[in-house]
Amino acid sequence: MRLFKSKEEKEMDAIIQRLEMNMSNNYKDNARDNLKELEETFDNFRSQGRIKPVVITEYEQILDGYREKMKGYSHKDQKPYWH
Repeated sequence: MRLFKSKEEKEMDAIIQRLEMNMSNNYKDNARDNLKELEETFDNFRSQGRIKPVVITEYEQILDGYREKMKGYSHKDQKPYWH
C-alpha cells in the first residue's frame, strides 16, 4: 500500500467505504449499486489513462474480490425465516 494516493484512488476508496458500510448493514441493493459505481469509475479512470498500471492491478484485485463476495448477494435470493 502506497503512502500517497491520487485523487482518483481517493474517489474509488470512498466508494469502497460506502460499499463496505452497506454490506455491513445488510443493505444489499445499495451495496450492489456501489459495486456498479466502483466498476464504472474504475473503467472510466483506466480508459482515460488517469491511473497508473500498479493502481490498475491493485483495484482489479479489489474488484474481483467484491464480485466474488457478492455473487448471489441480493434480497430476492434471501429465504424468509418464517417458513
